[in-house]
Parts: sequence; structure tokens; C-alpha cells
Amino acid sequence: MRSSHFAALVASQPANALFRFSLAQALLAENRPAEAVEHLQFCAAHKADWMLPRILLGKTLLGLGRRAEAKPWLEQALQLAIAQTHEDPERELRALLAELG
Repeated sequence: MRSSHFAALVASQPANALFRFSLAQALLAENRPAEAVEHLQFCAAHKADWMLPRILLGKTLLGLGRRAEAKPWLEQALQLAIAQTHEDPERELRALLAELG
């Protein structure tokens, strides 16, 4: 779906993390990563054990050249992947963090 659809939902219910996550995903699909950052940050802050917004936020920040900001989000996502036994995300996050050094 287009971001305009989810933007309207977020405007009607700004505290709804699922609407914000959907908006962030739509913005990323539309190649508008800078606009997705605030929504991914909201989602990560909304739920301490929600791994996916942290992964997407870290990757988005990396893509925007904001490596130092990306690293803590990726580290948090890795800890959640380990705690929740998500092996594929764990491998991917370990590789990304190894590249960051």
C-alpha cells in the first residue's frame, strides 16, 4: 500500500505503533528512508522487545550514512534476536555489526 494511506491512519491515531510501522515500511518501499526514521524510532521506543523496527532502523540509518547512530539499534536488535532465538536475524545482525567494526 502507498504511504499516503498509512499517513492518514497515523494522523488519525498517532500513538498506534502498528500504523507507524506500516507507514515506515511503505516509506522505505517508496525510497523515502529519511522519512521512515522517526516512525521506526517510535516503534522501537513503544515496545522494548520488538526486534524488527530496530533492524529496519539500523539498516535505514546505515543507508543514510549514519553509521554511529545505526550501531546501537543493531546491537539491541542482536540481543533481542538472541533472546528470542531468531537465528536468521541473528546471523544477519552479526554480519552487519562485524562490518561496522
